Amino acid sequence: MSVSAVSPSYLATLQRAPAGEAASTTTAQPKAETDSANIATSKTSAKETDSREAAAVAAEVAALASTDRKVRSHEAAHLAAAGGLAQGGASFSTVRGPDGQMYAVGGEVSIDTSPGRTPEETRTKARQVQRAALAPADPSSQDYRVAAIAAQLIQQAQRELATQNEPVVGADGASRQLQTALSQIEPKQGRGEQINIFA
Repeated sequence: MSVSAVSPSYLATLQRAPAGEAASTTTAQPKAETDSANIATSKTSAKETDSREAAAVAAEVAALASTDRKVRSHEAAHLAAAGGLAQGGASFSTVRGPDGQMYAVGGEVSIDTSPGRTPEETRTKARQVQRAALAPADPSSQDYRVAAIAAQLIQQAQRELATQNEPVVGADGASRQLQTALSQIEPKQGRGEQINIFA
């Protein structure tokens, strides 16, 4: 192998080829130029990495923002349909995104599912609970469970209404009539007042 100076900045290396093949010449760059090329390549690689990371962060932020909008819209639909049965506003589970902002990833609205004082009131209330549970465009499994509970309350109230409409016969009928009448009386908030009823 022989080395010849082609120019001050490049070195030419003559490699001997095996018998029957032509010799080839390769040019080697000085160390300083090689280091500059490596730095430029690493800067380009770092820029590409930063660009990929920025794109990943932007995609994550976009996904979080989309989820936030869906969750808030979902809970707003529950609130609007629940009306006076909503017990306070919506509450949200949030996460901090890579941009430092908080994003809603889950939420809930508490709704009064207790029965009413009368079967009619229970049925009306349960129907509103059912509408509130199924109000969002994409009800969750919990929404379906609440709607099922409301459906059970509606059925129970309808059964009670059906038995109330039966003719009153005997002691059972009189007792049922008395219970119905007493359930419709508003309790007075007076101090020390009591009513004792013995049958």
